[in-house]
Amino acid sequence: MRKPRSQMIVETRTKLIAAARAAFGTVGYAQTSMDDLTASAGLTRGALYHHFGDKKGLLVAVITEIDAEMNAHMQAVSAKAGDPWTGFRDECTAYIELALDPEIQRIMLRDGPAVLGDPWDWPTLSECIRSMTESLTKLAETGVIAPIDPEAAARLIAGATQYAAQWIANAPEPEAISRKAIDAFNLMLDGLLARS
Repeated sequence: MRKPRSQMIVETRTKLIAAARAAFGTVGYAQTSMDDLTASAGLTRGALYHHFGDKKGLLVAVITEIDAEMNAHMQAVSAKAGDPWTGFRDECTAYIELALDPEIQRIMLRDGPAVLGDPWDWPTLSECIRSMTESLTKLAETGVIAPIDPEAAARLIAGATQYAAQWIANAPEPEAISRKAIDAFNLMLDGLLARS
């Protein structure tokens, strides 16, 4: 029995993204051969062009998938916290810690910006800012943090976490830099707390 077209499309896209993710995560975007990538997925270059337009379009799909996984991880970390402030703080720290993952370092923090440009222009960052703004609005409304423009604070915090992640990803000793970055970041973030 033949599979429905919609199922075949999903399977083809899934195979291409998985193959690209494996290649981009190990040899990097620039060194990934389109022919080797499609052959490893058991597909043709035509399938890649049809579904993603080009190699860059495939990178966008891989980044979107990894970003969704990162968000799910950070939300799970936040959900384990005992209160909204700790959840917010832990979620931000979890993002910085993810910069220790070799796949995230290569794809999200090095190759992504090199190929796609400034991460501030990526659609995924817009969602991050929106979500963080919402969290900060609630924290300000409940008096947990000092009155502050939540979007301004969200953009500054996102900038700090993004820069910390870049620093870790490009450091000769990522573990040591991660500890330094998280300690400094958490001290800075605690400056938002309302003073009694």
